[in-house]
Amino acid sequence: MSSTLFEKIWKSHCVFQGESQPNLIYTDRVFLHERTGSFALKSLKERGLNLKNPKHVFATMDHIVDTFPGRGDETLMPGGKQFITTMRDLAKEFNVTLFDINDPRHGISHLISAEQGITLPGSIVTCPDSHTCTLGALGAIGWGVGSSDCEHALVTSTLIGKKPRQMKVSFLGKLNDGVNPKDMMLHLIEKYSVSGGSGYAIEFSGDTIENMPLENRFTLCNMAVEFSAFTGIIAPDQKVFDYLKDRPYSPKESWSEITYHWASLASDDDAIFDKYIEINASDIQPSVSWGLSPEHSIPINGNIPELSDIKNPEKKEEIESSLGYMGLKTGQSLMNLPIDVAFIGSCTNARLDDLRAAAKILENNKVSPDVLAICTPGSADVKRNAEREGIDQIFKDAGFEWREPGCSLCFYAGGEGFLPQQRVITSTNRNFRGRQGQGVRSHLASPETVAASAVAGKIVSSIKVIKQ
Repeated sequence: MSSTLFEKIWKSHCVFQGESQPNLIYTDRVFLHERTGSFALKSLKERGLNLKNPKHVFATMDHIVDTFPGRGDETLMPGGKQFITTMRDLAKEFNVTLFDINDPRHGISHLISAEQGITLPGSIVTCPDSHTCTLGALGAIGWGVGSSDCEHALVTSTLIGKKPRQMKVSFLGKLNDGVNPKDMMLHLIEKYSVSGGSGYAIEFSGDTIENMPLENRFTLCNMAVEFSAFTGIIAPDQKVFDYLKDRPYSPKESWSEITYHWASLASDDDAIFDKYIEINASDIQPSVSWGLSPEHSIPINGNIPELSDIKNPEKKEEIESSLGYMGLKTGQSLMNLPIDVAFIGSCTNARLDDLRAAAKILENNKVSPDVLAICTPGSADVKRNAEREGIDQIFKDAGFEWREPGCSLCFYAGGEGFLPQQRVITSTNRNFRGRQGQGVRSHLASPETVAASAVAGKIVSSIKVIKQ
């Protein structure tokens, strides 16, 4: 029987399948972070439970840690230090591999799980973080869970879940100049709604993606959850195999046999998906969000929808509320809207390719004196490589703060945020009320658009800056 890529991996990990019951699925790896992982391990200790396989459990400090140079265990979040020290103590007690703050392998969980070769094609990796779907770029199932499910995975190496429906999203053709995978996802979500992927596992495909650098694929899969999908996945190819070769946790022997197997991990030609979406890449423009959801996005040279065009009363009320919070008006253009802050970071857009792209905009340019600009690399490895290439100096010469790795100002839980009513253009993934601080107005965009807007002091297209 023909199957999709997701179905093949799911079936190969199915421990138990009963009639009209959820499946019991084996998990290859569990990844923890200090914000919720410390709770999970503490709960297991209090109940006298042990890990099924400590060698398959990894942890990092990313959510609550400060990203200022010279940082330590102290954080801006009240009580944050306790999360860090508890995670450190329990990781040692449970014999969990920990990528601590000053570890040269440290970084955001989804980045280092890939960088270290912990996630491999055909595997299932779980983490108590919704953006675990990022790892689908390697041909794996990244499964974000809550704390209780995480505890179940730690103790049993399994998860209970109902197999989601299957969706295929194909991007076809060549992307326009200045268009980033972030723009692709904002376009998809704007066109098909923030709930368009609800209940589905999404396979991204098409020649646009086949020709895309691997690091860009991580951004696509990362934002599958913003489409409300169970996860996102892309069939592994030679780019994936080359990326994983010689990684610390990648297989060391029989590489040709292993990659031969990985190459078989693809949907059958006659596999049936429950839903199909095709997008012409030439239709996508550099995009930016205007409201409180990734769905509230438009091409950067477009206009906020007119309320008169909205027929659904609930949707109209939602838009009115969003516009009030964001200090914007229906029909308004975002182009040349003044900004207060530019932020480049997060598990969505803080990889080396993202920083390289932004650096091309920033080189020989200066950040507007009216703008606070911050860059937080996604991992220590990204930071080192960027510094080796001189990217850090380009950012600093332009006027950006160059920070340490971590989730940082992607969200307010780390204790650091922006000021009420400050307008922020950000390479992050979410823009709901208070995401980056109480009353903060966040506009999602690609790293290139963030960099260009930082220089201009207002929202502008990166294409304009490049051509100057």
